[in-house]
Amino acid sequence: MNDIHEWFRRQGLTRPRHSRLLAGVVAGLGRRLGIDPWPARLLVVLLAIILHVGLILPYVILWILMPLEETSPATVWPPEPPVYPTR
Repeated sequence: MNDIHEWFRRQGLTRPRHSRLLAGVVAGLGRRLGIDPWPARLLVVLLAIILHVGLILPYVILWILMPLEETSPATVWPPEPPVYPTR
């Protein structure tokens, strides 16, 4: 499974840790294709209407196979609130 995750990472197919609705699959695919997440989500909804339930299985498979994006140790979520100097 690690080899599959590495292959997806090399291809640029990772699920974002933030700004995702369900699992981040559509946001990751949209980012890889160079489009914003919302238009990608709208496209998937349109395809789901046309194909009915035909997208559920590929979505679940990609959810399992696409790794989460790696974050640097400096990235903290949720971000710390700003500290204002006292007078």
